[in-house]
Amino acid sequence: MTKVLAVNGSYRDDGVTDKAVDILIQTLLIQGVEVEYIHLRDHPIEFCLNCRECTQQAGEKPGKCVIDDGLNELVEKIENADAYIFASPTNFGSVTALYKRFMERLVVYGYWPWGAKFPLFRKAKINPKKKAILVSSSAAPGFMGRWLFGTIGQLKKSAETVGAKPVAVLFTGMVASKPDQELTETKIMEIQQMAEKLI
Repeated sequence: MTKVLAVNGSYRDDGVTDKAVDILIQTLLIQGVEVEYIHLRDHPIEFCLNCRECTQQAGEKPGKCVIDDGLNELVEKIENADAYIFASPTNFGSVTALYKRFMERLVVYGYWPWGAKFPLFRKAKINPKKKAILVSSSAAPGFMGRWLFGTIGQLKKSAETVGAKPVAVLFTGMVASKPDQELTETKIMEIQQMAEKLI
């Protein structure tokens, strides 16, 4: 059975990003896929200390972080998953601070011994069997937000860091039109079709 791990860096319950991820998950569950959903706003992850202790550990497996928090458990979930959903709204042209904190802790996937000029990524060879869907939203029109902001690039970097190939991008624009923005029927159908790419 396919195991999908969804990691969502949105701040707000039931915002557009949450709604999009919920539809992806519902569609996958109907297909018999096992899904685990991590809301970063509820997950205990501290800021990276930039000590690089985890990057000194050789081998293909992620290094172990010196901070004893929820990251080590989350890395284990990442390792055991077959596919991913990485999601974050766009804030100030970037992923949210919640998601950025998670991203920075993915340094455990780098091997960077002291004296080396640059890191080597432990999952440098992307596993074509591991796939990822990237999900974001923005107050700007979709076509502008997708290309002008750094959010999708950061979500893509997350996927590639853990060894997954992004197979689809969902970017919903104009999400600040009203307080409780709903997804259109067309967008819902797009999301449902997109879920099939992880199976």
